[in-house]
Amino acid sequence: MSGKVFKKIRLVGCSGVSFEHAVEMAVKRAGDTLHGIGWFEVVELPGGIRDGGAFEWQAVVDVAFKVDGDAT
Repeated sequence: MSGKVFKKIRLVGCSGVSFEHAVEMAVKRAGDTLHGIGWFEVVELPGGIRDGGAFEWQAVVDVAFKVDGDAT
């Protein structure tokens, strides 16, 4: 019997552009150091206000990657 096992990690991407860009930043950064990324899930979309008007878009993202080896 074979199967797949994934591990999830939670990241917070930040952007001065948009929520979508914040998600992309989190997933891209994860891909720089992890292999076998299979999916992601946006958990929360908070934001920040800096200096009374500049926005910081944030995305809390769970990223899942495949654990090496066979699951039996």
